[in-house]
Amino acid sequence: MSLKCGIVGLPNVGKSTLFNCISSGKAQSANFPFCTIEPNLGSTNVPDKRLEVLSEICKPQRSIPATVDIVDIAGLVKGASHGEGLGNQFLANIRECDAILHVLRCFEDGNVVHLDGSVDPVRDKEVVDTELQIKDLETVEARLAKTEKAGKAGDKEAAKLAALLNRYKEALQQGRSCRSVVLNNEEEQALARDLFLLTNKPVLYVCNVDDASAVNGNAYVDAVREAVKDENAEILIISARTESEIAEMEEYEDRQMFLEEMGLEESGVVRLIQSAYHLLGLQTFFTAGSDECRAWTIHKGDKAPKAAGVIHTDFEKGFIRAEVIKYEDFINLKTEAACRAAGKMGIEGKDYVVQDGDIMHFLFNV
Repeated sequence: MSLKCGIVGLPNVGKSTLFNCISSGKAQSANFPFCTIEPNLGSTNVPDKRLEVLSEICKPQRSIPATVDIVDIAGLVKGASHGEGLGNQFLANIRECDAILHVLRCFEDGNVVHLDGSVDPVRDKEVVDTELQIKDLETVEARLAKTEKAGKAGDKEAAKLAALLNRYKEALQQGRSCRSVVLNNEEEQALARDLFLLTNKPVLYVCNVDDASAVNGNAYVDAVREAVKDENAEILIISARTESEIAEMEEYEDRQMFLEEMGLEESGVVRLIQSAYHLLGLQTFFTAGSDECRAWTIHKGDKAPKAAGVIHTDFEKGFIRAEVIKYEDFINLKTEAACRAAGKMGIEGKDYVVQDGDIMHFLFNV
């Protein structure tokens, strides 16, 4: 499933450092603007303790985790919507992503230059937001000119789209992102998806802090939290410098000891990858056996045939039924046979909505 999260933000906020920590790719990291010119793409495993537990029970020949694609995109500057800096390229790259990880600098460090000479994550956020909003406003106004004309001529679908575009236009002119506009029904949600607006993409604000603020944040994080309270967005606190130190440790025990000393239960990178996965609207089902334990990625709300098709297209075409065991039941009873005997295996048809963590076996005929 090819879905991507784009890491965006101003130059020198820690984007490439984070990318290096979470990705199998290695982006250059340096103390000057536009260090990243071409977008770097990396695919990384999604940490999931459930897969580890299943593998301990089944002892398979191999275990395969879910993955998520992360893109490190060039830093943006004021005027990008009009081509300043690497603006056109930045906007094209972000349009190709399905969700945004917006990195904000929330730390003081005289050795790391800031493009505007001072640290202010809310101002930085507004710079990026404004450039994306300007581009979206151009898109909305261009579509609106066509759809309003068609709507007035009696095209009911065009009239519905025009009404939504006018709401987006009003929000953008007020300096609000499109994601702040409440969609009233599934029809409007479908119309919104087809517009591919930059500020309608789901966003996670990643507050890059110093080591001392990695647990509880700081005043900069508080300011960001206040600034985004009316958005449909989440915040994650992370210290890129700390994460880079963790990434260099080869032994698992050393990494855990380091985290404990920092007062952290798990690394920020683990939380970031998991957040990116869920930001894309994804969830996991499992197949488990002696040959292989595997985490499969589907969209939230997908039904059983769609899940079967992720394994193989023939499974979806010839879908008959799915045998489903809940994760908790499997780890308690240990085997498929025991679950079946205890009445804990469900037989589900085409309308079954797959739940996160389901352990599934598909029956099909082609």
